[in-house]
Amino acid sequence: MNKQVNGTSSDFNTEIKLKGFKAYEVDSNASGHKYSRKDFYKISLTSGKYLFHYADRSFETDEPILFFGNPRIPYSCEVLAPTQDGYACIFTEEFLKLSERSESLLQSPLFKIGGTPILKLSKEQENSIASIFQKMISEQDTSYAFKDEMIRNYIHLIIHEALKLQPSEDSPKEKNAAQRITSIFLELLERQFPIESTEHPLQLKTAQDFASYLSVHTNYLNRSVKEITGKPTTAHITERIINESKALLQHTDWNIADIAYALGFEYPTYFNNYFKRITGTNPKSLRP
Repeated sequence: MNKQVNGTSSDFNTEIKLKGFKAYEVDSNASGHKYSRKDFYKISLTSGKYLFHYADRSFETDEPILFFGNPRIPYSCEVLAPTQDGYACIFTEEFLKLSERSESLLQSPLFKIGGTPILKLSKEQENSIASIFQKMISEQDTSYAFKDEMIRNYIHLIIHEALKLQPSEDSPKEKNAAQRITSIFLELLERQFPIESTEHPLQLKTAQDFASYLSVHTNYLNRSVKEITGKPTTAHITERIINESKALLQHTDWNIADIAYALGFEYPTYFNNYFKRITGTNPKSLRP
């Protein structure tokens, strides 16, 4: 299980983290920009045929749309037709929060759990928002001393324009809050696996970790997960960690200390005790 690093993706992630922001044009003929969705917010204006997966919902569209991606909520996009175009900007929370008025915008229905991340646009609305993206793309390459503040203003403008739009009437009916938060928790849990490198240990290991990441109270997360699945949050986490530890013990040549660190345990003895308490046997017994 060797870690594969995409050089282009790594360079692009590094560039955004250093600058805090990147705007670019979406082009059918371009290779696209690969980036870590766990690290950045995204706003995109696209025209084409897509299937978006956002938390526990899916949206299919073949008309101009404005999409808002939150790094705390799993999402993906399938291109269903060869032709697509538009614009996108990716930014860190720290970049936008340098402006005092940004806190409430990131908590708006466009970004929050259970909100409305996709808005369909008329041709007039598409042209208006496209012009803002074009200004961002032009501005980011200038040497103007206050260009970052201008770019923040452009982001704010897009968000406010979107907040004025009514959600699409044919948006899928939302599941109840407990189902939504449970679905997101389970996908976030699964997204951490498989563990492919000892250099990037497991980050979310407890119910408190997940609740903090999702900006909800731990008790609320626990109640929701238990109500929907019949099992406590910790049971899901424990089962997934144990399954991964068995896979690493049986299918890698990593020593047990490396496996312990990769799974987020501070000391190998903690992992040994944890594994034995759950499975009734020692980790060594699973080695081929």
